[in-house]
Amino acid sequence: MILGTFSHPVTLIAARGDQTEAVEALVDTGSTFSTVPRAIFERLGVVPFARAILRLANGQVSEQYLGEVLAEIDGLPRRTIICVFGALEAPSTLGAHTLEAFLLGVDPDRHRLVPLEAWWA
Repeated sequence: MILGTFSHPVTLIAARGDQTEAVEALVDTGSTFSTVPRAIFERLGVVPFARAILRLANGQVSEQYLGEVLAEIDGLPRRTIICVFGALEAPSTLGAHTLEAFLLGVDPDRHRLVPLEAWWA
């Protein structure tokens, strides 16, 4: 079965809490981190906290900045997520780290996010 692509709304919140930015993000379960275009991070005052070496789907390796930002999805309580500072023209994406932080999974038939139970041992 091929998992089709779909987008989902997410609200990003400035560290000061005084500014938000709503984006439609492509759900990308194959990516570890979410991606946000650099311009959005700059408007929200998000600064990089680290650089990470990331492998792209085509096998190339790229070193990119990571930032932390508060996010809201589907009315769930705010969570801090780690995102890649994307290129200006890059689409916003929701990666596995964000989905797990919100305990959300993917319903491939209905192209939507669904609540999950977490594992705890």
